Amino acid sequence: MFQDSPIYDRLIAERGDVPTQVRREAERVSRELEFVMQPLQSIGRSQLGELPSPPPPPGWQRGALMPGPGQL
Repeated sequence: MFQDSPIYDRLIAERGDVPTQVRREAERVSRELEFVMQPLQSIGRSQLGELPSPPPPPGWQRGALMPGPGQL
């Protein structure tokens, strides 16, 4: 997306690739959350039957992050 942008390249050199760092951290947190929620989901299903999935928070979109390298 920004491959031919000298301003973006300069910001990356000065500050680091913040969008990529944020994306990786969000993916890590998402994986951890899924791992932590697994025991609760299995307990709820075994004791209470199938539980409905909670709706996402207002304004939340999973696809809102820019695609990572190699995903274009």
